[in-house]
Amino acid sequence: MVPVVAAAVLVGLLVAPPLRGLIAYFAVPEGEPWCGACPLCGRTVRLLPPTGRCPGCRGRLGAGAGTVEAVAVAVALALASAADGPQTMALGWAGALGVALGFVDGRVHRLPHLLNLALVAGVAVLLVVAALAEGRPGVLLRCLLVALTVGALLELAVWARALGPGDSPLGFALGGLLGWYGWSVAFGGLFAAVVLAGLWATLRAAAALVRRRPVRGLDVPVGPFLLLGSLIAVLAG
Repeated sequence: MVPVVAAAVLVGLLVAPPLRGLIAYFAVPEGEPWCGACPLCGRTVRLLPPTGRCPGCRGRLGAGAGTVEAVAVAVALALASAADGPQTMALGWAGALGVALGFVDGRVHRLPHLLNLALVAGVAVLLVVAALAEGRPGVLLRCLLVALTVGALLELAVWARALGPGDSPLGFALGGLLGWYGWSVAFGGLFAAVVLAGLWATLRAAAALVRRRPVRGLDVPVGPFLLLGSLIAVLAG
């Protein structure tokens, strides 16, 4: 058990620097160009230390100090406890990119299509490899059907302007991954995401009322809750 925990912590710490780079690159408001370099000194940044500061000018970039590392380690530990088959690689890919997507959505309320595309493509390829390795090619049909169902449900919410355009492709990817475990796990993850997002929205509204601030306009980023709900469903399943 100790080696598994140590390995998970090490993996979380190793993936954190590139994840910080992705967060700094994509966490820009809608309509602005991606942040390919430090806005203060112009240095190209691909990896960032736990402080979240530019190695050149020490200006702050992306997420706060230690936050990405803490979340990456926590996700790695959670996935290590759920690792029980060849689909573990797909879980790891979704976990790593999920950390980046969650931070970006939390900061600027958007889920970049490039990150979503990388998530969908990686999950699809790794699930195919896992299904062939386990001799269960038939499970891929269920993964596809669950992905299409979850993606379609979220797309309806996008059309109703209840969600952002990046939420449905994220749901498609997560639905395909959860489809490996079955329909009940997939919809359990979706239900958990809705409950968590609703609870967060309620708490924010209550805090705004206590502080005598307007409640309207308190947009809730749904991406982090889709990711967290999916993780809970995998752990519970």
